[in-house]
This record gives sequence, C-alpha cells and structure tokens, in this order.
Amino acid sequence: MSDTQLAITILWCFIFIYSIAGSIDFGAGFWSMVFSRRNPHAADIANRFLSPSWEVTNVFLVLLVVALVGFFPRAAYVLGTLLLVPVSLVLVLLLFRSAFIVYSYSVQKHELALRIVSGVTGLLIPGLLVSVLPISLGGFIHMSQGFPQLEFGKLLTSATLYAHVGFGILTELFLSALFLSDYGREAGDEQVSQHYRSIAVVLGPLALAMAVLATFTMVPEALWIVARMQEQSMWFLLSVVAFAIGYGALWIRRKNGRKGWLRLSVVAVILQFALASYAYGRAHMPYIVHPDLTVEAGFTNHSMFVSLLWGYGFGTVILLPAFILFWWLFLKDKRYLRTK
Repeated sequence: MSDTQLAITILWCFIFIYSIAGSIDFGAGFWSMVFSRRNPHAADIANRFLSPSWEVTNVFLVLLVVALVGFFPRAAYVLGTLLLVPVSLVLVLLLFRSAFIVYSYSVQKHELALRIVSGVTGLLIPGLLVSVLPISLGGFIHMSQGFPQLEFGKLLTSATLYAHVGFGILTELFLSALFLSDYGREAGDEQVSQHYRSIAVVLGPLALAMAVLATFTMVPEALWIVARMQEQSMWFLLSVVAFAIGYGALWIRRKNGRKGWLRLSVVAVILQFALASYAYGRAHMPYIVHPDLTVEAGFTNHSMFVSLLWGYGFGTVILLPAFILFWWLFLKDKRYLRTK
C-alpha cells in the first residue's frame, strides 16, 4: 500500500467513525429535546448517553481535522476556501452546543432551554457537514485567477444539496433512534427501548430512500460519479443486504418475548454504512475535489507522512485504553445505566 493510499484510508476511517459517533451523539441531543415533556423517560435515556459521550465525539473530530491538514495540506487549503461558510457555521454551532451542555450540569433552572439548544444544533450540524459532499463533486466550483470559487447561488438552488442535507438528517435520526433502542434495553427500560425501536422502524426506509434520491439528484452536475458508483454496484448491493438484515432484526421476537434483536440490528446497520461509504469513497477516488484536486496532488511529503504516522500510532496506544474504559463505564456498567 502506497503512502497516499494509507493516508486516505486513515482519513476515511476517521470520517466514518465520526459520522457514526456524531450521528448518534447529535441525534441523542435532538431526541432529548423532543421528548423532554412528552416522554421524560425517553428523554432521560437520551440525555444519559449524551452526558459523557459528546466529549469523545469531539476527540474524533479533532483527529479528523489534524489528519486532513497533516496528510493533505493542499486539500485542507482548497477545502478551507470552498467550505468557509458551512465550516464556520458548524464551528459556531459546536461552540454553542458544547457550552450549553457544560453549563447544563450547574444551571438546572434553564434545563429546558439548554436541551433546546442542544437539540436544534444537533439537527443543524449534520446537515451542514453533509453539504460537503455535493460541493466536493465539483459541479458548483469555478476557477477565478487560479483560485477555486464556490458558486453559492447555483448550490443553493440545486436539488442535490437539499437531498444530501435531508439524507444526513434522516440518517442521524435513524442511527440515534436505533442505538438508543438498544441502549434503553441495556438500561433495563423496555418501554423506552420499544419507543425508540418504533421510531427506527419508520425512519430506516426513509433514510434509504433519501440516499437513493440523493444519487439521482447528482445528475447533471456530477454525472461522472454516478457512472463510477455504478461500477461499485456490488458493494452497494452488499450494503443493501446488510440494511435488510439490520432492519429485519427489528422484527425478530426473542425467547424472552421482547421484540427486536436490537444489538444485531445496530451492528448490521453500521456495517451497511461502512460498505456504502467504502463504495462511495472508491467511486470518488482519486479526486478530493473534482476535477482539480486529486489525492496525489494534495498529499504531503514522505517525511511528514512518516512523522504523522508515528504520532497517530502513539496516540492510538494512549487513547485506546481510555476509549475501552469509557465503553465499560458508561455503556456497559449497569449501575450507571440504571441510575434514575
């Protein structure tokens, strides 16, 4: 495997991990807001997961940004120019969200307002992040005096932007509801678990349909990637099979009478997203931004790559035990999960 292939693989892993962890984290904030009055138990389960998890999610965001800037400095410059508005909005929303979550522990009388801020920003941030995908396809970019310029007017009137944003939001809500159904069962609250399961049952097909719609709306601005995605049809077919297994597991009745093999459903759906994102990534290669910026053109030199690789290796050795400890303390420990 070449330096560029290894670097883009590491970057893809961080993107995938953050997309899954971020979807569950932001979605939990939204459900906590929605059910704060209508279903306090469901809101409590979402908030119980959200309380320790948002810091971990931000760690992967930092790793992702550092990997992009370190491995692909020219790509960071070009993307920073093109994505100045959406990325700035994301940073502002993340700042507000993090600040309000921190203060929610000490300002109990404003708990509802804090949940609203967390929920609204949790809905907007994934939509803004997903807007990167249609921009990277190149149909909304023109070169002016040697610098890439984003055509905001054309972008804002394009159906593919709104299809991608809708896909991002529906995916976030589906993944978070699916995870919280399993989390609720782990916490011993079967009523809440079934409540989130019923939401996942509705949102799953909608998210899949929106993904298909987003593909069709890429025409005519990005006909090149539609043709390349057809070449990856086997991987997309496997992702649909994984989705069918995960969605079907929601209907399995277990020996104890509980409806839904929720753990299998979560694992299968995450596998589905891994297969689909891998196929999309292969179709997008070798471009980071079509057609002007390729992986090879944006890559750093070999010495910097080796230094960064060693840094990530040591970082993984340090962080991995902390992540395992987090998992056992907040996702598996019955004493925490069943705290009222």
